[in-house]
Amino acid sequence: MHATTKISAVDIFCGVGGLTKGLTNSGINVVAGIDADPDCEFPFTKNNSSRFVLSDVSTLSGEFVADLLTKNGPTLISGCAPCQPFSRYGRGAPRRRSKWSLLQDFGRIVVAVKPDYVTMENVPEVLQHSVLTPFVTELEAIGYSVSFDVLFCPDFGIPQQRKRLVLLASRHGAIDLPSPTRSPENYLTVRDAIGHLPRLKAGETSITDELHRACNLSSLNLKRIQESKPGGSWKDWPAHLRSPCHQSESGETYPSVYGRMEWDAPSPTMTTQFFGYGNGRFGHPEQNRAISIREGAILQSFPKKYKFHPPGKKMSTQRLGRLIGNAVPVRLGAAIGRAIIRHERRGNNG
Repeated sequence: MHATTKISAVDIFCGVGGLTKGLTNSGINVVAGIDADPDCEFPFTKNNSSRFVLSDVSTLSGEFVADLLTKNGPTLISGCAPCQPFSRYGRGAPRRRSKWSLLQDFGRIVVAVKPDYVTMENVPEVLQHSVLTPFVTELEAIGYSVSFDVLFCPDFGIPQQRKRLVLLASRHGAIDLPSPTRSPENYLTVRDAIGHLPRLKAGETSITDELHRACNLSSLNLKRIQESKPGGSWKDWPAHLRSPCHQSESGETYPSVYGRMEWDAPSPTMTTQFFGYGNGRFGHPEQNRAISIREGAILQSFPKKYKFHPPGKKMSTQRLGRLIGNAVPVRLGAAIGRAIIRHERRGNNG
């Protein structure tokens, strides 16, 4: 183990900086984030005191990543390989097959650098795919102790029913995963997170926050949301408002589409389409609209004033939804960081 030098980290697949912000909040020094998406550079650098490297991970060398890390102190490589190839939303999509190699590239860099710690976050479906076992085996073969499990985000102060696979690895003995800080009786809720935000109508934008904007609704969908109940589904609507697909057997398996959230429960998982009323249970609990871009970011536990695009530069709702929905929740990143720091300090103390 090391003296009490701050852990330095490189965040691969950093996105807009959710994991970096969480690790930083926990006390880890994230020296750089790496991502292939140029849309991530502004939010990452604006909200974090870290360098942004625009690069495809497949072209990265271990030597380049090692040079980014602080010398003579504990080191961490973190990453959340884009999850589409593992997610149920990505199955059977040939154009995404190339992304199966991203976790392997992440492993290649880890093996080359051999940092003190590794963390990887992804969708739970990774557990059902053959790509995870070789990754873990490779880490263990070069001396890492590895722990991984599916964590439930409300256990860590995130007002969202998101489940994520979290892996921690250490070259200094067995490492424990983050311990829950909350239980069901005191989970943060949708009301806790966004209940204070200004009211909006569908299609409106707040005059004080351009990200607090809600998509427009067609006249049909406006009638539908007016008939929707918090926690309910399209089955609450009168028959004349239902789509023919809802009547089919396959439609019965999608009860949460066109649903409203509940005030006093965590939200559903934020997807990249959370801004659309018809894309899941993303209707506001009482206002006749889908949740806004800012509300989705807050439910991902981003700070309320997190900047996602340069002032004066318009960015489409679809692009913002993708950036926010793909992010690691900030508070989950903080929990991961605290677990790593606990392990480091425990080693230093004995």
